[in-house]
Amino acid sequence: MSGRADVEAVVFDLDGVLIDSEPAWDRARREVVEEAGGHWGQDATREMMGMSSPEWSRYLAEELGVALEPGEINERVLARLLASYERELPLLPGALAAVRRIAAVWPVGLASSANRPAIDAVLSLSGVAGCFRATVSAEEVARGKPAPDVYLAAAGKLGVDPGRAVAVEDSSNGLRAAAAAGMVVVAVPNREFPPGREALSLADLTIASLDELTPDSIRGIALAESGRVGDQPRAGEGPIRT
Repeated sequence: MSGRADVEAVVFDLDGVLIDSEPAWDRARREVVEEAGGHWGQDATREMMGMSSPEWSRYLAEELGVALEPGEINERVLARLLASYERELPLLPGALAAVRRIAAVWPVGLASSANRPAIDAVLSLSGVAGCFRATVSAEEVARGKPAPDVYLAAAGKLGVDPGRAVAVEDSSNGLRAAAAAGMVVVAVPNREFPPGREALSLADLTIASLDELTPDSIRGIALAESGRVGDQPRAGEGPIRT
């Protein structure tokens, strides 16, 4: 957004931003791995953050020794996850208010690594489905995060230039994906799996909670961006931005 003060849309991540879902995903995957005779790796949770469902299903099969086809792995994990959401939806503090607050000003989208049924379930159960003009699952694009595909697809559905959109992310791979898409990036660092320093440096604004995500804070980023020299890279900008 360098040289422009316009914001035309805001795109949220889901897992770790609006919903504290990592424990639920982790538990569901661990159960499938254990039942199928696989072995859980020490870094498995972090490595799968941002992967699309085809990617993490293959990871369970190829890296964790789950003796099932990836499609069957996906179905078993998803069934457990959705059942847990029906029992209790682990929304993060301030999530619903932030979505409604931002949607009152700009078109809002969602770019998530979660499966389509998981996205639809969360938005329906939380009552904010109507706030989102576009939602994209990483299983609907070629590559999951940290590739920019899911964010580019969300911008396309919203009908905006990615450079005029703001992304709200929590994880290393999510921050990299949003930055690679050319969006202005707001980081709400995941407390259990905080992003690395390099990934966090890609953010234009880092906030402690969604209570700090307001139209004024977003406009403040855009105004700061518009004051930068056109060809000067912003802090943290590196080879991933092409």
